Amino acid sequence: MRVGLLTEGGYPYATGDARVWCDRLVRGLAQHEFEVYALGRDPGQQAGGWGDLPRNAGWVRTAPLWGEPERMPGGRGGRRQRRRFAEHFGELAEAISAPYGSGAPHGSGAPGRTTVQADRFANALHGLADLAGEHGGLSAALRSEDAVRTLERACRTLGAPHGAQRARVADLLTVTEALERALRPLSLDWYGDGAGGDPGLSGVDLCHAATGGAAVLPGLLAKRRFGTPLLLTEYGVRLRECYLAGAAGAAGGRPLPGPVRTLLAAFHGLLAAEAYARADLITPGNTHTRRWQERCGAERERLRTVYPGMDAARFAEVGERGAAQPGDDRTLVWVGRIEPPKDVIALLHAFAEVRRWQPDARLRIIETRRGEDPEADGYPAHCRALADHLFPDEAADAHSTGDNPVSFERLGDPEVPALADAYGAGGVVVLSSVVEGFPVGLVEAMFCGRATVSTDVGAVCEVIGGTGLVVPPRNPRALADACLALLSDAERCARLGAAARARALELFTVERNVAAFRGIYLELMSHCPVRREEVGAGGGPLPFARPAEAHVPGRWTAGRDGDGFGHWLPGPAAARPAPEHTPTWATPPAPEPLGVGPRPSEEGA
Repeated sequence: MRVGLLTEGGYPYATGDARVWCDRLVRGLAQHEFEVYALGRDPGQQAGGWGDLPRNAGWVRTAPLWGEPERMPGGRGGRRQRRRFAEHFGELAEAISAPYGSGAPHGSGAPGRTTVQADRFANALHGLADLAGEHGGLSAALRSEDAVRTLERACRTLGAPHGAQRARVADLLTVTEALERALRPLSLDWYGDGAGGDPGLSGVDLCHAATGGAAVLPGLLAKRRFGTPLLLTEYGVRLRECYLAGAAGAAGGRPLPGPVRTLLAAFHGLLAAEAYARADLITPGNTHTRRWQERCGAERERLRTVYPGMDAARFAEVGERGAAQPGDDRTLVWVGRIEPPKDVIALLHAFAEVRRWQPDARLRIIETRRGEDPEADGYPAHCRALADHLFPDEAADAHSTGDNPVSFERLGDPEVPALADAYGAGGVVVLSSVVEGFPVGLVEAMFCGRATVSTDVGAVCEVIGGTGLVVPPRNPRALADACLALLSDAERCARLGAAARARALELFTVERNVAAFRGIYLELMSHCPVRREEVGAGGGPLPFARPAEAHVPGRWTAGRDGDGFGHWLPGPAAARPAPEHTPTWATPPAPEPLGVGPRPSEEGA
């Protein structure tokens, strides 16, 4: 099977989101051939180059979502082209600046959006894609004065949201620039017609979008033009990330103006709704993500939770060792990036309460971010200052040196050279976040067999499943009580740690994740096969490339009467289990092997 893997800001680059997961998926499914279509987020990512690609990743195409766009041939085109652009972009502007629907929400739309609004957005999106394919791109037109004026007229329409009506010229310029970057995949040359040596997405059997957002656009176009099935995987809801990025600013600085946030949130909400409506199957990484997708209109019948796979081998030594070493059983460990969503401030106040009842307790804060000056960011410096204030160096007598019970360390230091050493440095691992998606660090602690204390955010309760203590966020007293309960009971810590490791090995390993997607790929191809005309070496039609028996509705199963012959089961194939054997004369010939392993048709696809 040939799979088009659609990514944004990740694989195959050496750095980026979901890079490791995509690499494990491609290597684990070596029997399939992958073509990677990657969108880069910043120049630093491109300068870092690609990672080590496996042999079955045979084709890689990249395109930037940053920098100045390439201009359309001949400027903004002729009069007819500009008129068509004004029509389609006007429809898009009206959709994102329309008031929230007061009627029944569309079954595949974002919260509060109507059927008419969702259809208008889809028509505009595909109209712009057709225009880009005919005339070579839309970047210049999307940044033109006509686009700004069109968006301004839509925002001044009676009934538009209050935030959109307050948009100024500077806000409109910011929005059109953001729309141009988000819609760049419409102008790429990734879509072929199936002829020649580079068919592009027209030659793949399945499009797998590894994230939402702009990476879904090529899959939507391939599904509309070629009938290619679309699989959407989200381990973190991209729409939620857009909401948080708008509140924090594009570069983590000042928040974006209200009108900009209103219009961009509407665009990303409608894009997510369109992706959820058109995808053949959606695989959220946890129930928290699944609830977001259902709220945005995804149908439950097409949702299937697949937990992300993580490498358990590097934590095996610490996990098999079991309980903490003597001297570490009174130590709390926190691992992650020191940033406001992690709420290290609440952790320090909670530890102050722990020290009141258990004076020999210690807290090790291990930062995973490397290569940056810790003093450059105000929040880490504030955390260190608060720790010095709450826990001044205290000496046991007049002749000894003072010691602070809170230590700030960095991953890679001699004391903690690896993640497994960080989690093994204490008896209890603490997560104090106020915002969290899928808690990767919590799963790593479970692989290490550590008892955990966590705040009830994101998918924490789903991951823990009763193998750790969970408290409300922003509650230092509850966090301190839970930590004291585990620090004072070593046997309970050992039991919870063993149960946590067993749960992690059962649900969150790479092998389980790869096995789930292996079955999903074959299932999608069996229900949504791509119908293509077989051509010969010269590009002409190839008669009888597939035998007539392969098109007859029915399934073959192994003989059960002792005669050794297969038996034909008439009727719809979806109502029966996969066949155990397919006669060789009913198997279509393979023009060329796509990878190592059996063809999908031989596995009952």
